[in-house]
Amino acid sequence: MKDNQKEIFPIVNERGEVIGKATRGECHSGSHLLHPVVHLHVLNSRSELYLQKRPEWKDIQPGKWDTAVGGHIDYGETPETALVREVSEELGITEFTPECVGMYVFESQRESELVYVHRTIYDGPIHPSAEELDGGRFWSAEEIQEAIGKGLLTPNFESEYKRFIDFLKI
Repeated sequence: MKDNQKEIFPIVNERGEVIGKATRGECHSGSHLLHPVVHLHVLNSRSELYLQKRPEWKDIQPGKWDTAVGGHIDYGETPETALVREVSEELGITEFTPECVGMYVFESQRESELVYVHRTIYDGPIHPSAEELDGGRFWSAEEIQEAIGKGLLTPNFESEYKRFIDFLKI
């Protein structure tokens, strides 16, 4: 499997206003065209955080552990609609109550993303997509702290975890 490099993403300003569009390939080429994504942190009632394992075929951070749900907002889609779609696609969860945690710009060598961050408390069944993920599991805060800086977690997750740590607890 491979990411569709011709998929169309909205280009936005730092307030999330759409100012254009570009392909996934253009957005991930080092152009730093700011494009929006949604993240959902899934906590269970034991204050453990669910992380997904990125498959080796991904074009960004293959094989690393990442936010429970992370996905691009399609051109013409709202962040709320994208969040519901991505959560269903990636984890098979259709009934959840998202809480907005914040929004920030993440930059790497390859891209710039406007990240809409959410969390939910969820103890129901999780069915990670076999097509999109290499599985996932709940991690304790201690396990996450131990893994930070060791190349197991995506830099984006590490940065976001540190930024929003107070919101990633029950």
